[in-house]
Amino acid sequence: MAIDPTGPDLKAFLAQGPDEPVTMLNLLRFVDGGEALYDEYVEHFRRTSVPHGAEIVYFGRGGTAVVGEPGQSWDAVLLVRYPTRRAFSEMVRDPLYQAGSHLRTRALAEAVLQPLTDASPR
Repeated sequence: MAIDPTGPDLKAFLAQGPDEPVTMLNLLRFVDGGEALYDEYVEHFRRTSVPHGAEIVYFGRGGTAVVGEPGQSWDAVLLVRYPTRRAFSEMVRDPLYQAGSHLRTRALAEAVLQPLTDASPR
């Protein structure tokens, strides 16, 4: 299972509009004991993402899915807003951020990192 974005992933992500604002949806499934590691990661993220303009919009633990097949529930959901796609890309390459990103990698058995763009009616 893919956990972390790769160089080609980031290149394709940036090609969709590097200066557009984006909210990243993180669907997270933890390894045994991964919740505590992920909590450490979130604290690290809060400290190192500030220079990149990131803002945690929501972080919550999942429960049993109301609609879905067995095994489709996620352990947690994280929504993070970035001023631009470029800001996200620069953050994941930042050595200060990278110094703690191993916490995320070790905490997760599976993840989906989905960029979202605002589609609210105006």
